[in-house]
Amino acid sequence: MTLPAPAVPENIFTYGAPQLKFGPGASGEIGFDLSRYGVSRVLVVTDAGLSATGLPQRVAAQLVHFGIEALVFDESRIEPTDESLRHAIDWAKANGDFDAYIAVGGGSSIDTAKAINLLSTNPGELLDYVNLPVGLGRAPTRALKPLVAVPTTTGTGSESTTVCVLDVLALKVKTGISHAWLRPTLAVIDPDLTWTQPAGVTAAAGMDILCHALESYTARPYTSFEHKEPDQRVPYCGANPIADMWSEKALDLLAGSFRAAVRNGADRDARAAMALAATFAGMGFGNAGVHIPHANAYPIAGRVRDFRPPDYPQAEPMVPHGMSVALTAPEAFRFTFAADPARHVRAAELLAPGAERPDDLADFLPQVLATLMRDIGLPNGIAGVGYHEDDVDDLVAGAVQQQRLLATCPRPVGAEDLAGIFRRSLTIW
Repeated sequence: MTLPAPAVPENIFTYGAPQLKFGPGASGEIGFDLSRYGVSRVLVVTDAGLSATGLPQRVAAQLVHFGIEALVFDESRIEPTDESLRHAIDWAKANGDFDAYIAVGGGSSIDTAKAINLLSTNPGELLDYVNLPVGLGRAPTRALKPLVAVPTTTGTGSESTTVCVLDVLALKVKTGISHAWLRPTLAVIDPDLTWTQPAGVTAAAGMDILCHALESYTARPYTSFEHKEPDQRVPYCGANPIADMWSEKALDLLAGSFRAAVRNGADRDARAAMALAATFAGMGFGNAGVHIPHANAYPIAGRVRDFRPPDYPQAEPMVPHGMSVALTAPEAFRFTFAADPARHVRAAELLAPGAERPDDLADFLPQVLATLMRDIGLPNGIAGVGYHEDDVDDLVAGAVQQQRLLATCPRPVGAEDLAGIFRRSLTIW
């Protein structure tokens, strides 16, 4: 089944990205960078684990030399929830006004900073801005303040996107807030900050990079949507030439660095390539969008029972976001293959140069993905994180709520299609 032809096809795509500073030692220049915005008081947002290393405090300390006062909030939750974000927002409001924000950490810290920035500058409650149908899907009406994102993991691409992801605990669903104003003002990518990232985190977060690149590359073309008025345009506009360029380059970088970075965290070249790939993939999907793997990931993570991943904090069960995205990706791309076979083959060849093509080309990308996932130690399908056949209907119900993402799928996808993808993903190899 193909997508219905639009009555009036879209002929405009949009592209947005933060200012970017990349390279070893780049994080040592944040004081100078922020001084150009004329700010005097800044909140540094991080998590407890990273705070214990002293890195966020060192970032805060350099601001003093530029006449900027800095306060550190180190209670960001790994995989943020509506509860943790409300706590962070309330804490920030109780500690006075800030002219700008610095997020130091993984996607969880960056997304927490985005939420603080949004709700400190705009009226209302968190769920007012959460995407439909979980929240009200409101857009901010007041400009946000400068946000500098300093990622210390290689995965989410949150430093270059317009999205804040969270779990809504009462509904056991992962969802998000999406608006162009959430995009960080400046992304500071310092590969030296990722050296302490353990192998398990590198593997899971790296699959998020990979799926960002693959999903945006295989997303429905922007020309397949109905033409929009200027005020209707959204950051996710479908596959387009600029997003394609970033996605292809991310896949090329991952091909030469992913396994090496998991195998040897001290491999400086591999770490740098992964950091650059994360940002490039973010620049791709942050404009084109993602689809089935990310829609399926939200209930996989949101309905977790007792799975505890290696190299992550073990205080409570969790399925890391990148891992949850990867677990149905092979079958998702088998499903989308018919929409554009040449593009799926091209993606497989970028990711696995020289790999032998199978007789059935629909198997090519799924096989490349399954081999990579096995090599880097990911669980063998959703059964590997605790789900069973009788969980499929519940997982489908959660995925169906992610219509903002599923609308970007290059083929029409319904509940029965998603059920088949989940069932075939119980085990991958």
